[in-house]
Amino acid sequence: MKNRAFGRVSVTLPELDDGYLSNVTSLDHPRGAVQEFRYADADLRTLDLAKAGLSAGRITRLRAERVHLEEVRADSVEFNGCDLGAAQWTDSKLSRVVFRDCKLMGATLSRLTLDNVLFDGCKLDYATFDQIRASGPVVFTKCALVESTFTGCDLSRAAIDQCTLRRAEFDRGSYKELDLRGNDLTTLRGVGHLSKVIIDRGQEVELTLALVAELGVVFGDELDDPSPGSRG
Repeated sequence: MKNRAFGRVSVTLPELDDGYLSNVTSLDHPRGAVQEFRYADADLRTLDLAKAGLSAGRITRLRAERVHLEEVRADSVEFNGCDLGAAQWTDSKLSRVVFRDCKLMGATLSRLTLDNVLFDGCKLDYATFDQIRASGPVVFTKCALVESTFTGCDLSRAAIDQCTLRRAEFDRGSYKELDLRGNDLTTLRGVGHLSKVIIDRGQEVELTLALVAELGVVFGDELDDPSPGSRG
């Protein structure tokens, strides 16, 4: 088993033997499952998969203008250098899956169950994570998550490592032991929902600044002193 550790979280990676992978020209199989495959350098207008399975495969440099994936199970799959744009991926389970240097800007990932899933160096700006459940290790490392939104998620014991979290928002959900060490937290939104997360001591100030900004706190020394003549 190949593993990568990020603090307390260790992710099991896909073990793919290129000698057993066959080149395919489509991810849409009549029987609904593609196994031991290699899919590369495709430029699609639409990628539309429903009730499908992807197993033991490597997807490289796939570009698609419109992506809609529903009830798609991915097991031991690598996505490398793919541009999936504002993908809509719903009601699916991903196990031992890696997204490496991929673009999912403005994507909506909804009702996904993630087990040993790694997002490495991905652009996930403006993405919406809705009701995502980490049933096993989940890690975002060196990703851009600018103005992304997490709502109704269970990211307990997951990790976000060295990511850009500018104006990222955490709405209701469960984030117990979510490891946020190694990130700048000063512009996070929804910090009141981050109960029992893991941070470094130096990040206390960052969370405080984020909370002060969120509450719209006004400091007394910033107020203009009223002149005597202005009092009624």
